[in-house]
Amino acid sequence: MDPIQVRMPIELRKRLDKEVDKGMYTNRSEAIRSAVRNLIKNEGVQK
Repeated sequence: MDPIQVRMPIELRKRLDKEVDKGMYTNRSEAIRSAVRNLIKNEGVQK
């Protein structure tokens, strides 16, 4: 995989970490990949 750097507000990062801590995702990277996949999927439906 190709690494990228993502900057986000602290509050958003804290909410992301809560999802990881609850076990929804194994780590931040997995959560962000999932969010990007959902964004692309939803954008495709809207077009």
